Amino acid sequence: MARVLYDEATRVYPGSTQPAVDALDLDIADGEFLVLVGPSGCGKSTSLRMLAGLERVDGGRIAIGERDVTHLPPRDRDIAMVFQNYALYPHMSVADNMGFALRVIKVPKDERNRRVLEAARLLDLEEFLDRKPKALSGGQRQRVAMGRAIVREPKVFLMDEPLSNLDAKLRVQTRTQVAALQRRLGTTTVYVTHDQVEAMTMGDRVAVLKDGLLQQVDTPLRLYQQPANVFVAGFIGSPSMNLAEYRVEGEEAVLSGGTRTRLTRETLKALRDEGTDRVILGFRPEAVEVVGDADKDHTTFPVTVTVVEELGSDAFLYGQYADATDPALREETVIARVDPTAPPSKGARVFLRIVPGKEQLFSAGTGLRLPT
Repeated sequence: MARVLYDEATRVYPGSTQPAVDALDLDIADGEFLVLVGPSGCGKSTSLRMLAGLERVDGGRIAIGERDVTHLPPRDRDIAMVFQNYALYPHMSVADNMGFALRVIKVPKDERNRRVLEAARLLDLEEFLDRKPKALSGGQRQRVAMGRAIVREPKVFLMDEPLSNLDAKLRVQTRTQVAALQRRLGTTTVYVTHDQVEAMTMGDRVAVLKDGLLQQVDTPLRLYQQPANVFVAGFIGSPSMNLAEYRVEGEEAVLSGGTRTRLTRETLKALRDEGTDRVILGFRPEAVEVVGDADKDHTTFPVTVTVVEELGSDAFLYGQYADATDPALREETVIARVDPTAPPSKGARVFLRIVPGKEQLFSAGTGLRLPT
C-alpha cells in the first residue's frame, strides 16, 4: 500500500496547445479509494495512464509512496491495472490467466498457486479456475481480470472504466463487490469512470475533472451538498440539479416571472464585490415541494409538466417554467421529485416552491459557489 501524489502533473499531446491534463494536484492517502470522474475528454483516463507510466508527464511530477515515479517505466512502479476490456488470454484457463504475470517474473510455482487460490476465494472464482474465458459471463471475466491484478499484490490498483462493458444490473452488483473488495484488501485504488452514480457509490473521495482541470475533490456527500462551482453542481447528481439565472433586486433574487428568493448578507456582499446584479440559483429535484397554488410572497413558480418518470419508489416531474418572460428560461427543464403514489399528469400545471435553505447560489460571472 502507498500514498499517491500528483504534483502539478501535466500532459500535452503532440500537436495540441491545450493540455489534456493541466497541473493536476491530487494527494491520495494510503489505502484510499479515489474515483476520477468527468465527461468524455476531461483527462481522467490520461491522468490514470500518467500514473501507470503509459503516458509521458510533460510537467510536474508523480510519486508513489516516497518514490518519484515520474520517469520510471510501468514495470518499475509496483502498480496493477484493470482495463475496460478484459484482455484475457483465450487459450489459457482462469488460473493460468490470473497467474501469468507472476510466472513472467518467475515467482515460484507454490507461491504462485497460493496467490491465485487466495484471489479466487476473494472473488468467488474457485469453481471456474479450470475453465477458459469463453465459458464465463462478462461479470466473471471482469473478476478474473481483477484477480490477475490482485495476485501481484501491488502498492496501487488502477482501474480504467472496468465495468463499462457490463449490463446495467450486473454493473450495480459488481460495483458493490469491487468497493467491498477494495476495503477488505486496503490497497490504494485510483478508479476512472464517466458514470457519476458509480463514482458517488464507490469512492471514499471523488475528483471531478473538466477540460483537463481539477474542479473539486471531496467526499461524495460534500460534492453533492456543497459543489464548488456550477459545473460540479450540474454534473453530480441524478437527476441533475436545476440551475437558472436570476436578477438581484434589493435583497432578493427574482426569477423571470416574479418568483423571489431572499439572499443572505454574505451572498449580497459577494455580489456587490463582483459588481453584478445577476446570480445563478440551483436546487436539487428533492429540494422542491409541490404546493396547491401561487402564494402572496411570490416564493412559488408554475411549471407545465411535460414528462413524469415513475420509478416505483420514486417519481420525477420534468417540466417547463410556465410564466417565464425570458425566452432562454422557457427552454430550461425543471426537474422535481414528486409523490410516487399520486404523480401529476402530463400537461398539468403545478406550482413548486424551493424548500428554504436548500437552494445553492453561484456567481453568474465565474460560476463559483457563493457564500450563503
